[in-house]
Formats: sequence, C-alpha cells, structure tokens
Amino acid sequence: MAQNSPSYFPSHALDHAAAGLSAGVVAVLCMHPLDLLKVKFQVARTNPTAGAGRQIIESLRGIQKSEGWTGLYRGVGPNMAGNAASWGLYFLFYNMLKKRALDGGDPNSPLSTSEYLLFSAEASAVTAILTNPIWVVKVRMFTTTPDSPTAYRNLWHGLHSIARTEGFSGLFKGTSLALFGVSNGALQFTAYEHLKTWGFERRRRKLMESGAPAPGKDDKLSNTAYTVMSGVSKLWALTLTYPYQVVRSRLQNNATTHLYPTIGATIKRTWAEEGTKGFYRGLGTNLVRVLPGTCVTFVVYENLAWLLRTTAAKRAES
Repeated sequence: MAQNSPSYFPSHALDHAAAGLSAGVVAVLCMHPLDLLKVKFQVARTNPTAGAGRQIIESLRGIQKSEGWTGLYRGVGPNMAGNAASWGLYFLFYNMLKKRALDGGDPNSPLSTSEYLLFSAEASAVTAILTNPIWVVKVRMFTTTPDSPTAYRNLWHGLHSIARTEGFSGLFKGTSLALFGVSNGALQFTAYEHLKTWGFERRRRKLMESGAPAPGKDDKLSNTAYTVMSGVSKLWALTLTYPYQVVRSRLQNNATTHLYPTIGATIKRTWAEEGTKGFYRGLGTNLVRVLPGTCVTFVVYENLAWLLRTTAAKRAES
C-alpha cells in the first residue's frame, strides 16, 4: 500500500487498527470455546488419556453438562476485550513503525527481514504490556466455575479484585513471559509479510504473462491465499514458542500459585513432574483453535483493511 494514498480514518495506522480490532472480535466469537479449553488444558497437571480430537469433544460436553451452554462462553468478555485490544494496538503500532521506516527511505523498496522482525517485536512488546491485566483476568475466569467464591463476575470485577487483593503487581503477573512471547509475533509476522510479498509478485508475473494489466496499488490476494499464508506462518512460530504459554498460564492461575510461585519454579516443577510433554500440554487443542482463529483474524483483517483503503480512495475522488 502506498503511504501517500488516502486513509479512511485520520491516518493509515488507524485504518489498520480498526481492521485489526474488528478481526479480533470476530475471531473470539468464532473460537472462544476452544480458547477456553486450551487454557484449562495448559493449567492441568494430569496427562490426557485420549487424543486431541476426542479430548476436545469430551471436555466441551463436560462443560456444557456442568455449566450449561453459557459455560462454553465463560470469560468471553475479557477474551474479546483482550483479543480486540491486542490486534488493534498491534496493527496500530506495527504500521506506525513501518510508515516511519518507509518515510525515511525508498517507499517503493520492501522492508528487510530484520526490519520486519524489529517492528513486529516492538509492536508486540508494547501490546503485551498494555493488555497483560486483561489476560490475567481471562485465565482466572477460564479456570474457575461461576459458583466458586473466588470467581470474577466480569472483566472489571476481576481487575478491581486483583488490584485490591494483590496490588498493582498482580495485574502484571506473567508480563516477563508475555514479553518472551514477543518472539512468536515477530516470527509469525516476518514470515507472513514475506509470504504476502511473494504472493503479490507471483500474481503480478502471472498477469503480465497472460497479457492482462498489472495489478494496481489497491489490489489484494484471494481469501484462500491469506488463509494459507497466515496458517503456515502461525504454525511454525507457535511450534517454536509454545512452551512459554504453558508456563505463563500456570503462573497466572490463582489456584496453583503455591505450586508455581515464580517462572523458575514453574519450569523446574513442570520438567520434573511431566517432562518435555508438560511444556506442550494443550498444543493439540491450541493448534485446532489457533490455526482457524488466526486464519479468520487475518482474512477479516485483510478484507477490512482493503475495504477501508478502497473506500477512502473513492471518497477522495468524488
């Protein structure tokens, strides 16, 4: 996208933020029950006795039977707030950083791999710090039942309760691990950006070979292409960085604070009691949830960003 093209909102970064926020909401509505299971599996201390598919089905049935259909969407408030805020803030900061780099150099020259990694890491770090309190509440709502005396009624009740009983530091429990998870986003977005560049170049060559006019600056790839590219980039990034998510979930789970008081203690106990498998607990469920969720997020984001871009261009021409 040319940075001198018109934007729908006051800046291109805000266009991307709006698209990312909306995509985060849609993804949560579609994938929340599986996200709930992922956290429950991560904080569990017993090995599963069934495969991922059967485990997911049995767990969903168990929640529905004990808590009703609403139990499958327990914690949807903080999950939606966290997901929407995370994607919105990430795309805001990420595109601000990219614009600054392009403004200082050749706007027609693609960014390097190191620049993609750096900008992704910076945007992810700021987003992780700002949204960490929401994720703490989310984990605790996911791992308690509604009738529990320590259960939070909603996001605001959870934030207030943590601040009152644990202090400000309680809201940022696991932040250092969240910052370690910056590598996940950096790896994913670097791969995704390169795959998109390759996709546009491949599309341009095919059009030129067929004698068709070259694609314009407002061109976009197919939804299938965005689905495959986002899935592939997420898969390899998640495989490399998943263990930190397990450690973070256990550290943030209020019911097991005595077992996992620090990062070091959590890693040591998990390794001693469960071995390597313990650090990949819930990975099967996470792949089932994250890959479709990631694909939904990126397809919605890319289409909304394109819609805002083309609408702004038409508005400027009228």
